[in-house]
Amino acid sequence: MSRTPQRRAVVVGTGHRAQTFTRALAERPGHLVAALCDPSPTRMAFHNRLLADAGEPAATEWEPGRFADLLVKEDIDEVVVTTVDAEHDRYIVPALEAGCRVVTEKPMTVDAERCARILDTVRSSGNSLTVAFNYRFNPVHEKVRELLADGAIGEVLSVHFEWLLDVRHGADYFRRWHREKDRSGGLMVHKSSHHFDLVNWWLADEPRDVFGYGRLGFYGRAAGERHGLRRDYDRAHGSDRAAEDPFALDLSANDTLRALYLDAERDDGYVRDRNVFGGPVTIEDDMAVLVRYAGGATMTYHLTAYSPWEGYRVMFNGSAGRLELEVEESRWQRPTTGIGSAGGALHGDTAAEHPGGARLTLRPLWRAPLDIPLVTAHEAHGGGDPRMLDALFGPVDSARPADPGAVAHPTATERDGALALAVGLAANRCFETGLPVAVAELVPGIGSDSGPRRDQGEEGEQGDQVQAR
Repeated sequence: MSRTPQRRAVVVGTGHRAQTFTRALAERPGHLVAALCDPSPTRMAFHNRLLADAGEPAATEWEPGRFADLLVKEDIDEVVVTTVDAEHDRYIVPALEAGCRVVTEKPMTVDAERCARILDTVRSSGNSLTVAFNYRFNPVHEKVRELLADGAIGEVLSVHFEWLLDVRHGADYFRRWHREKDRSGGLMVHKSSHHFDLVNWWLADEPRDVFGYGRLGFYGRAAGERHGLRRDYDRAHGSDRAAEDPFALDLSANDTLRALYLDAERDDGYVRDRNVFGGPVTIEDDMAVLVRYAGGATMTYHLTAYSPWEGYRVMFNGSAGRLELEVEESRWQRPTTGIGSAGGALHGDTAAEHPGGARLTLRPLWRAPLDIPLVTAHEAHGGGDPRMLDALFGPVDSARPADPGAVAHPTATERDGALALAVGLAANRCFETGLPVAVAELVPGIGSDSGPRRDQGEEGEQGDQVQAR
């Protein structure tokens, strides 16, 4: 019996999120994880144990500085990038130039210069890039898109979008490298790129102008002292002062977190459990943004990273009615530092301890509101991850067709990645200057007339120290 030809893959950046891709590739007969690339041998060894558990051969282990050699010597066909966000272009660009298929975690990158470099390489190489926007594959989000595309509320005129990160999930961005804006782009880029991509996709439109305000009002040393929440320690591990802090993370309490981070500190010095009320913190935790789209619709958006509950509300106002979505992912959090997930997840990949539910309501003009039936899941990003992985790499069982929802729409391209990024970058500039920003000023060619537009009259206008995610 002939063996299914295998595409040889490398996973670059072997932190927590990379587990999803290592396992996904190992489960699929048409793919082989041939290599791992990370500055930490400890983290790469952890991922090789994942491969062994799946019955797969060990991957070779490579330092980031030898990435170009890796692509040639390992005969790599596909590259999965899950490094610190600011390092994505360091691997995307040479992989595209080498003719590899490239999948990158969101955001595509963290600034306009890196974005332009990636887009230029796509054009010059004739290759393409896929950005892993898993929220597109959530069945609830697909239902929203379906209703809007079918004209359930007519022409969409405005959107209000509120996203709440609770004090478990939101705090985690302030313990790790994400708290440094030059590495993550801040939450407007790292987290909100998900949301901006969703709105672009839902509306089938492109952002043109952005205005916003942002501040660090809850986390960080000054705010922690002002609100009486700060305890005096630098990192949680080994600190008596952190023992009773509900905002502290005990890495030693979970086998996966200990193996990926605490045991790996000797390799690169990366500390995963810093005091969220320490410093320096250069990102915001409360952000308000206004966006105008090419078709004339506007969006008001607010991200809060210190909420008692986690979830989101999004409302679409149209010429024929209103569509309202409310998702309660976690109703509340207990003040505990222990993490019970076998995968070491703090959010997203596993069910919340106190999950809520989702409600989608269609409110037509002159008619009674309708509750729209939904298919929901509380794990793996609302069911988005497994469907996205099927779309990216095919079904686990080659004899079984992929979930139809996974192939109902195309995966996100480099242009989609740039459009989502551009809103976050523009918002960051607004936070600094207090002035509105045109998307085309930041990413030339993205905010051009090539995007969708309806007739609206006047309204129609690096070193090797790269830690894993």
